[in-house]
Amino acid sequence: MSVKIGNAGFVECLEIFGDDLTVVNAARVSFAKESNAFEPRDEKLIAYLANHGHNSPFFHPMARFRLKMPIFVAREWFRHTVGFARNEVSRRYVDDEPECWVPTLLRARDTNKKQGSKDEAIPENDRVVKEIQNFTVGAVSFYNFLLKEGVAPEVARGVLPQSMYTEFIETASLSAYARLCSLRLDPHAQKEIREYAAAVSEIMAAKFPASWKALTPHPSQELS
Repeated sequence: MSVKIGNAGFVECLEIFGDDLTVVNAARVSFAKESNAFEPRDEKLIAYLANHGHNSPFFHPMARFRLKMPIFVAREWFRHTVGFARNEVSRRYVDDEPECWVPTLLRARDTNKKQGSKDEAIPENDRVVKEIQNFTVGAVSFYNFLLKEGVAPEVARGVLPQSMYTEFIETASLSAYARLCSLRLDPHAQKEIREYAAAVSEIMAAKFPASWKALTPHPSQELS
């Protein structure tokens, strides 16, 4: 399953290990018991585990994703470290044509917040968006110029903007993704990272319906 985000970003599910029954059996091993099929009563057990902070059974199921997002989003995403393993495309070795994220709506700064933005666009939105497009085209052009001049990719990459897309493979437990999505689907999180969290949440809710419902307060929250 793959969810497209923005002009070039995406979230792609590569592999899932386990299901809701995996959580149930991890919990029941304490009593030397095991279930062969998921039953209605198991949903109550999962809810009990989540509500009382018994987190270890949720560590056993795992998910692996391939994600492509702007660098400024990825650096926020990478702040979630516990339970995650990541390998990222390196521009020390790769000099393919860079892709850059260009917004269509430039949200105005909210003077009542230390961080964050309003829902409204700035007055000169279309003109400034065009300036951003020109800037990113120029940055990529200059990067290619440096490569033609013989500059090593690991040095030339320094001129590329934070809006450049990066790509990585990420593996984490059900518990780790639930924590990430719970935080990044909060209305106070930046809209661009909420879009990626919503895509991951949609996939995880389909794969682990009972566990995801129990672990996340807003697994299917829509973005404004």
